[in-house]
Amino acid sequence: MTSAELPRRPFESAASADELPIALPETSRVLAQDEEWCVARIDGEWRELRFHDYGRIYEVEGLYERVFYDVLKCTSPGMVRGLLEEELRDAGAAPEELRVLDLGAGNGIMGEELADLGVQVTVGVDILPEAAEAAERDRPGVYCDYHVLDMAGLASRERAALQDYEFNCLTCVAALGFGDIPPDAFAQAFQLVELDGWVAFNIKEDFLDGVDGTGFSRLIERTTEEGALEVLSERRYRHRIAVNGDPLQYVAIVGAKRGEIAEGSLA
Repeated sequence: MTSAELPRRPFESAASADELPIALPETSRVLAQDEEWCVARIDGEWRELRFHDYGRIYEVEGLYERVFYDVLKCTSPGMVRGLLEEELRDAGAAPEELRVLDLGAGNGIMGEELADLGVQVTVGVDILPEAAEAAERDRPGVYCDYHVLDMAGLASRERAALQDYEFNCLTCVAALGFGDIPPDAFAQAFQLVELDGWVAFNIKEDFLDGVDGTGFSRLIERTTEEGALEVLSERRYRHRIAVNGDPLQYVAIVGAKRGEIAEGSLA
């Protein structure tokens, strides 16, 4: 899309001249989180990008970090890593002993946090091939392996390949809800974790409301009630700001897997 083809809508500049130029909609506009967008100047032309069109964003080196971290001040990977680190320390558990399945791994930001923590075995999983390519480009060596697959529809060979790692930790950051990772995909990843393994994730605060339409409220309620997940700590915090400047509140949760998710919990 050229600048002449851009919709005639007012923007606020969100970048300095020496950085990848980004512009956001005017602050008076209120957009649902999965409807947010920006424009970015790439290769000399302005392109309009929906935030949830991750494949297109990952294709441009540095664009994901520019939009979500520099401009919108995302804090979630560090928050989830910090909460997990606290629980590991309190339990006397060594990060080096973790074998982590990083679900919705994207271009490896959470994988990098885990590496900094001391984790030596992290396997990334994402449904987008662009994510795997970006992770290898941006953070080579962070993952010992990276699988492009649909966790909600695992083939038997894909499940067997993941089971070989004997995961004792699952992380999933800034990926749940909005159709990116549905509840059944998270549940399948949960089933791959050993008993008494760690589970660390975050989710939009609204999605834990009993009337949410995503299914995560029901899933988490059922898994905790049935004893499959023991919540050890949770923290409400600002995930990032919205394009209009409002805070987006999320909850970071660290727990322990105490059992399998019963059939019917997702019904």
